[in-house]
Parts: sequence; C-alpha cells; structure tokens
Amino acid sequence: MTINSQDPSLSKKNPNSPSKSHTAAKDSAVINAALEVSDNDISSESSSNEDSVDIAQLSPPLKVDLSPIYNFLGARTSQAWVNAAIDNLPLIIQDHANCEKKAAGTAMNLIFRYEFSYDLQRKLAQLIREEMLHYEQVLGIMHERGQAWKYLSAGRYAKGMLKHKRNYEPAAMIDVLIIGAFIEARSCERFSALAEVIDDARLARYYRYLLKSESRHFEDYLALAQSLSADNIDERVAFFKEVEAELIATPDSELRFHSGEPAIL
Repeated sequence: MTINSQDPSLSKKNPNSPSKSHTAAKDSAVINAALEVSDNDISSESSSNEDSVDIAQLSPPLKVDLSPIYNFLGARTSQAWVNAAIDNLPLIIQDHANCEKKAAGTAMNLIFRYEFSYDLQRKLAQLIREEMLHYEQVLGIMHERGQAWKYLSAGRYAKGMLKHKRNYEPAAMIDVLIIGAFIEARSCERFSALAEVIDDARLARYYRYLLKSESRHFEDYLALAQSLSADNIDERVAFFKEVEAELIATPDSELRFHSGEPAIL
C-alpha cells in the first residue's frame, strides 16, 4: 500500500536540469542497474500461485522478520490506536481497501512517468496487479461481513508528508518514493499489530498473509528512490522518518489505517 502521488508539481522542471532526452537515457541506465540487484523484488509475490481472490485459499507465512520495518520506522503503533481500530473495525477495513486502491494508482502514475525503462515498467505492472488483487480481496471481506461501502474522507497522514515534497524533478519523485516506503512500512507494522489481537481468525490470517509482501515493498521503493538520485538519500530518508513518526505519535481527530494517536472518536 502507498499513496496516490499524482500532483501537479510533479510535472514542473528544474530550469537548471538537463534535457528530457538526456535525463531519460541516464535515468534509464541507472534504474535498470538498480532493479537488477535484488532477486527479492516486486515480482516474487506476483510469480507465486497465491493469487486467489478468496482469502481462504491464501497461505500466511510461518514467520516474517519485521525487525527491518521496526528499525526503519521512527515510532511504533500505540496500544491506544490498536484498541480504537478494534472498536471501529469496519472503518479500518474500508480504509485499508482505499489504501490498496491508491497504491495501484500510485504505481500507474509512475508507469506513465518512467516509460523509458522496460524493467521498471514490468515491475510497476506487477505491483499494480498485486495491489488491485489485494483491493479485490478486501472488497470480498467487506461483502462477507455484510459491510456496505460508505463515504470515508482521506486522513491527514499522506498529506502531512506530501507537503514536504520538493517541487522540481527528479527531487519530487525521489521524495514521493521515500514517502511511499514509509507508508508501506507502516502498513506492514499495523497489519502485524492487528493480527496479534483481532478477534476474527479469518481476518487475522489475511493480515498475516499480507506481511510477506508489505514487508519488502518499502525496500523496493527506497531502492528506486536511490536509483534516481545522484546523491545518497539517507539524509532525506531521515527527514521523512521524523515527519512520519510525528504524524503517528501525535493526536489525530480522525481514525484511519495510518492515523496518529486517537483523539476524538
């Protein structure tokens, strides 16, 4: 899961930047090299046989090491948020569906932005397919539970990070990808937290199943962000780590899958 990164500022150009064709050729070479580094990439989930819409057919992993997730994030989800989520489970389930849909939209935006890279196009296509499958699975969960779709406004989380995004390329896209990494990591952390305590064995099993894809997505986004940057992105990652942690740890008037400390519910 991640954000919908469509933003008018993404189309702005730095007046001092090289020509589009030169930049595209350079970026393509760098991205293709970076994407060939890891075998544990987006395609690993999509190449599995576990592509059923019926969550009963899915097999959760026996164990997923979440220590890289916990080390990456600047704050852990509080018990107060977990308690509020359990008390408002239909809202959390629908917001999860919204997040999966937005994640597919983000990948679709990127697939148009980076048309010159075959490998990136292929991996983004796989990601879109995976996120839309998750969306369909969550819709099935809602149907099983007799849960009607209701209007649900977006929370502050994504907007709270996007307001710090730089407004020229490729810096804007690098920031969008770093933000996406944090959203993926937070999603994974919260799936794990809910799966431990939720009083719904079928839903808990599905959340455990999602851990194996969500736990690697944040690294995919970071690798892509680094491939687009001539400089090390660690400083920018550290900046967004603080921003994201503050959004999670401070009072939030709306309960959402990625909301902060419950304030008014």
